[in-house]
Amino acid sequence: MKNLPVFSVALASMLFVSVSFSQPVESDYYPITTIPLPEGEVIEVSGIDVLPGNKVAIASRRGDIFVGEDVFGEDPNPKWSLFARGLHEVLGIAWKDGWLYLTQRPEVSRIKDSDGDGRADVFETLGDGWGINGDYHEYAFGTRHDKNGDIWVVLCLTGSGGADDKSPFRGWCMRVTPDGKTIPTGYGIRSPGGIGFNHLGDVFYCDNQGLWNGSSSLKHLRPGGFQGNPTGNKYFALTDVLGPKPPDPKNGSRIEIERSKVPDLVPPPIVLPHGKMGNSPAGIECDETGGKFGPFANQLFVSEQTHSKVHRVFLEKVNGFYQGAAFPFLKGFGSGNIVARFAADGSMFTGGTNRGWGSHGKNPFSFQRVNWTGKVPFEVHEMRAKPDGFELTFTQAADPFSLEKTSSYTMEAYTYIYKSGYGSPVVDKTTPSIKKVVPAKDGKSVRIHVEGLVKGNVHELKMPGIRLKGSEQTLLHDVAYYTLNEIPKG
Repeated sequence: MKNLPVFSVALASMLFVSVSFSQPVESDYYPITTIPLPEGEVIEVSGIDVLPGNKVAIASRRGDIFVGEDVFGEDPNPKWSLFARGLHEVLGIAWKDGWLYLTQRPEVSRIKDSDGDGRADVFETLGDGWGINGDYHEYAFGTRHDKNGDIWVVLCLTGSGGADDKSPFRGWCMRVTPDGKTIPTGYGIRSPGGIGFNHLGDVFYCDNQGLWNGSSSLKHLRPGGFQGNPTGNKYFALTDVLGPKPPDPKNGSRIEIERSKVPDLVPPPIVLPHGKMGNSPAGIECDETGGKFGPFANQLFVSEQTHSKVHRVFLEKVNGFYQGAAFPFLKGFGSGNIVARFAADGSMFTGGTNRGWGSHGKNPFSFQRVNWTGKVPFEVHEMRAKPDGFELTFTQAADPFSLEKTSSYTMEAYTYIYKSGYGSPVVDKTTPSIKKVVPAKDGKSVRIHVEGLVKGNVHELKMPGIRLKGSEQTLLHDVAYYTLNEIPKG
């Protein structure tokens, strides 16, 4: 710097600061720890629950249950014991009152270790009111217990597209009660990938792109509700619990149009745009850790199998229907995520497999844990619909100047064809106009006034221009996908 003018020194200093700035990455906030699995075993993790004494039970899609100790450390080296073997594709486990409840392909069961040797020796069928055959796709995903003690089960169609006469109630949701009754509860399901609750106890599942599903979605299992695929409606002949068989939707229409013709049709609260947010959404887990996992209390976290990710979902109810925004959250898992489970310490266990469709994570299976470092990421916290646009809140204060510029945002809206064929391209694409932006004085929220909202469409909002207050730091994830089933009144 010898003999340089003062202004040149200042310029060089500014350039150095600019070049040296490093945008944070996901692992700064949520690192992923791989937990060793039992040596020599093939464990495609398909169910996780936390047992008393900080033990963790994991189920394998192949039918094994293992229980691990010492899985919570920074460098875990757990001791695993085999609890049960020879089960039938376990896709959901739940510990309650000394029993481990299992959702297997043909039934909901419960098992326990009665003699204290660490192996299950009592096996009981609790509910089995549906049919199966040898079809590869006849999955059954089950929840933990709801507030009434029921376990909710979503049943994949035969081959993900048919309704076999030998397999009644494929494409339905069933509830298995504590006394063993199996109750038809909903219908219209195609190919579920997981099921879970929100903090209010309402039940949601993920349905994958395919017949009558233009793109994969997170759907609300409202009792008596129609989830959109009419293939399994033939089974109304087997029960009168939900009333008469409803009319079929019109092929090639739109869900927003068919809602008025098929009253029980529940629009998906969250459409996950195919390719952009992944290809195969799976398990659903609600953050009820009381802040131990960061600033996203009561939001949902959705496992993604193909892209080996976890998404974050904010939901609200508008005019009696759930809707909301999906955000990217965390990528880089070892295999295809199927299931997640929060523990009392605020950590989130994940597990999965790359079987079938493959996954971005190249390991054949994985069991991992995500912990919050205590640092708060700069993110959109919530995205709420308004009569003339949206309101965003942030996890940290944003720079007011960057918030108030309309050039900081872009938006497009689109939907998918509601049809009997497989999937759909993006259709009905529009570009809503951002007319005015009004930030709060504290930089923690902003109102975006939009002209051209489209009821029933996904509204994809990109926010590349927003900056953290007092910094050049951008949002960790600068895109949101809001499914606008209802526009608020007034």
